[in-house]
Amino acid sequence: MRSGQYISQQTGYKAFIPTPLPPEPPITMDGPMQQLLSDANIALGRLDTMGYLLPNINHIIAMYVRKEALLSSQIEGTQASLEDIFEYESHTPLKNIQDVQEVINYIKALNHGLERIKEFPMSIRLIKEIHNILLSDTPGNEKTPGEFKRSQNWIGPGGSTLKNASFIPPPPAEALDAIGQLELFMHKENELPILIECALIHYQFETIHPFLDGNGRLGRLLITFYLCWKGIMQKPLLYLSFYFKLNRQEYYDRLNIVREHGNYEQWIAFFLKGIIWTSASALDTIKTLLSIADKHKKLLLQKKISSPLSIALLDYLFVKPHLSVQEAADKFQTSYQTAQTVVNHLVEMDILKEITGKKRDRRYSYWEYLDCLSEGTNF
Repeated sequence: MRSGQYISQQTGYKAFIPTPLPPEPPITMDGPMQQLLSDANIALGRLDTMGYLLPNINHIIAMYVRKEALLSSQIEGTQASLEDIFEYESHTPLKNIQDVQEVINYIKALNHGLERIKEFPMSIRLIKEIHNILLSDTPGNEKTPGEFKRSQNWIGPGGSTLKNASFIPPPPAEALDAIGQLELFMHKENELPILIECALIHYQFETIHPFLDGNGRLGRLLITFYLCWKGIMQKPLLYLSFYFKLNRQEYYDRLNIVREHGNYEQWIAFFLKGIIWTSASALDTIKTLLSIADKHKKLLLQKKISSPLSIALLDYLFVKPHLSVQEAADKFQTSYQTAQTVVNHLVEMDILKEITGKKRDRRYSYWEYLDCLSEGTNF
């Protein structure tokens, strides 16, 4: 009864009706929980500090947003790769355009939300805005984008029904009340630490499951939005989708343990461990990316081809690590032949790789940078 209860519905199934936050009795803040919370705050603080120190952090954030969009969409079964995203951005025709569109929508939703919370509070209105962006121009467009559910939904394997579903969230009327209570919790001054509030908000949103589609993706977006809105992160560098993907079954099991037994503490511990692991992983990735850039600049100097254009192109690869010679020529307002010469030098030094195998319309990949960033994105 601490987290809610299953209530029989008129047609015979039982739906879970969650208890409003915060939990009663309150979260047990024992020694191990305090230590996890301290470690998570330290890890997140280190990552956020890195965001202040790097001059080109916005380029890295843009790449992390792409990766988060890809991983979060893959958890829901989307079949797309990082290469697909770059090809889409270069207006290359794609066979799996619907899958890629879902990832692109996630990027748009994330960027939109990060801008909105600078002057607009976390709210039901914002959640609906984000949901509308997520589902636009996708198969989910048929499931009322930006509107809460008006019929019962459920969670389970493909082909499951209300009779054999893994979990049945609250019906529409109860879900509407529950999401209203969640909005009040987000705005209330609670005695709980922010990271624990964030863990509870994510759990509660996934349990309410207020939309017919897109609840998982939106629930993961709320983590980043809430931490940035509360000022815990100044730069949006923390994304938990990779951690959830690596521990997918445990993630689902721990959410269900809260519902079945009211044990919020085990879920919060899992969530805090995710923040610690993800922060450390992101920090290592950023350091590696900086090391790659430094190594390649030194290589240009050693080869004595460190012209202003070659250095500028190398920096631009952090923004666009997947490009054509024509795109390079247009960016730097130089001739095609000049751009081709610089690109050829980078290919000879194994900094760039040609990825089409064609004689015309060739495209090149800043492969070492992408290999580092794309860890875990293979489906």
